[in-house]
Amino acid sequence: MSFVIAVSILACIAVAAGLIFAVRKLAYPTVALPATLDWIDELSTERYRPMLRLLSNEEIQFLSRNPGFTPKLASQFRRQRCAIFRGYLGSLSRDFTRVALALKLLMVQASSDRSDLASVLVRSQMAFTFGLLVAHVHLILYSFGLGTVNAADLLRLFDGMRLELRSLVPSEMSAAA
Repeated sequence: MSFVIAVSILACIAVAAGLIFAVRKLAYPTVALPATLDWIDELSTERYRPMLRLLSNEEIQFLSRNPGFTPKLASQFRRQRCAIFRGYLGSLSRDFTRVALALKLLMVQASSDRSDLASVLVRSQMAFTFGLLVAHVHLILYSFGLGTVNAADLLRLFDGMRLELRSLVPSEMSAAA
């Protein structure tokens, strides 16, 4: 009986450690701040728009009507789409983190207190991290043929932060000149 308890405790510790690692990695990815301000102008949610339809079931339904389609092909299709979607999530996460870092630097260098921006930034980072975690869970479910992933909320959060940064940079740059 004590062996079963010990194995159960070790399994719980392993699961908890895995969750802590995953949340920490999602919350604090390692990224570098771009060296130029041109990067801000290049930021766009348009490059992430394919995410919105990438995991659509319509394509699998279309493929299933073709001769030779098998469940194995559907599984392979889902795996490929999951890998592409994970790539998009990683890129979106890095861009979001860079925007947040740029906003933090602007707040530190601002001549006035920006507690309003700080609270928006903290809430947005928490919402984005939670949204990433949910997207990864839904992605796992999608890989087994259950449901899909909605990335629209993540894109809205990213776009809001991007627009906030874009609105601050000209005023901060002109103030420094």
